[in-house]
Amino acid sequence: MSSAVSATSLTQDPIPRTLWQMTWPVVIGVLTLISFNVVDTFFVGMLGTDPLAAVSFTFPVTFTVISLAIGLGIGTSAVLARKRGAGRQEHAQFDGFIALAVSAILVAALSVVGYLLMDPIFTALQAQPRLMPLIHDYMIPWFIGATLLVIPMVGNAVLRSSGDTRTPSLIMASGGLLNAIFDPILIFGLGPIPALGVQGAALASVISWTIGTVLVLWYLHYKKLISTKAPVDAHPVRSARQILSIGMPAAGANMLTPLAMAVLTAIIAGYGAPAVAAFGVGTRLESLASVIILALSMSLPPLVSQNLGAMQFARVKEAYTTALRAVIIVQLVIYLLLIVTAPWIAMIFTDDPEVARLIRLFIYIMPLGYGVQGVIILTNSSFNAMHAPMSALLLSIVRLFVMFVPLSYIGSWLYDIPGLFAGGVIANFITALIAWQWFAKHLQRERHEENAA
Repeated sequence: MSSAVSATSLTQDPIPRTLWQMTWPVVIGVLTLISFNVVDTFFVGMLGTDPLAAVSFTFPVTFTVISLAIGLGIGTSAVLARKRGAGRQEHAQFDGFIALAVSAILVAALSVVGYLLMDPIFTALQAQPRLMPLIHDYMIPWFIGATLLVIPMVGNAVLRSSGDTRTPSLIMASGGLLNAIFDPILIFGLGPIPALGVQGAALASVISWTIGTVLVLWYLHYKKLISTKAPVDAHPVRSARQILSIGMPAAGANMLTPLAMAVLTAIIAGYGAPAVAAFGVGTRLESLASVIILALSMSLPPLVSQNLGAMQFARVKEAYTTALRAVIIVQLVIYLLLIVTAPWIAMIFTDDPEVARLIRLFIYIMPLGYGVQGVIILTNSSFNAMHAPMSALLLSIVRLFVMFVPLSYIGSWLYDIPGLFAGGVIANFITALIAWQWFAKHLQRERHEENAA
């Protein structure tokens, strides 16, 4: 099967088949990308409750940087794909180089800020003083190597803009495999290599990112998808502005998630280190369980935008509803599997009875809302595809800070940790209904504006 899907197939071929062809390579890549956190959590959990709690505290911070990289990738793919579709290949090549440079600079700057404010940040997250040395061990190498994380992510967005979804998946898969190999060696030691504990987990990720950076830059150069030579009518500032005009609102929407997670982590910290450790495991399991959602959020936008440009509004609606049906069915199956395997999952990550109990509690409640959470995420990505990034940003604000955080807090106040989890599920159901109606009205407005033009 070809890794590229043509613009003609996007606007003419059956929606379900086209969506599947675009999505399956992305699933592999997303699965391995998420495996970084899950593998780290598994091996760190073998060190004990405190190391696991310390790494759990880092998740909102690390995901903030990752969210910036994801948003920049969205902006990169949108701008480059449009220019390639218009036959402006030289502009797309130059913009690809600018996207990589701008992304590296922004992530480096954010990492410096994070490094300088590390203690105030984790103190605000209610991290106990005894966990601070472990947090430092993990975050210092992570911040130093963060630029090497964003380059493969944005580089893969350049590849997807050219219609290639298979190569980015292979690059991400190789990174996940290398991380799984390096993790136990650096965490527990092997031969002359000393046991580095949580610091080893961070170093394993940085080494994997370094190899991924080399691979993606070499491949982009080999395929002539990036160029430092500016066309006559191109300018670096103009190129950067185009990418950031979509990328920054998308990044802002993505960065709201770790901010909300930080608030929830601070609430859960009041229940002690076992609760934080269990919540950290749960959030990583959520990422793993949401692979199909994340893959569809990357493959659905080109299908939406191509058909919107062709004024095939019925196909836009069909693509959106097909993706929603698929994600709800898949997430229901995943929820049932998680319930059945919950005791074994808890045993894999910890031998602490209280942590294991709370992990099982998380699994019994939170994944019930993953299907409708997928509706929200796919609506968000569809808004970006329709060049409505501010609608996507506003939807994220509604989801997280009008619904999720307040209802989770109210639930915790009424029924402690079970209430917190249940509040999050209720919030996702309400927001999904809002998102579905919002998209329908937006698409109808697009149709009326096009007919009036």
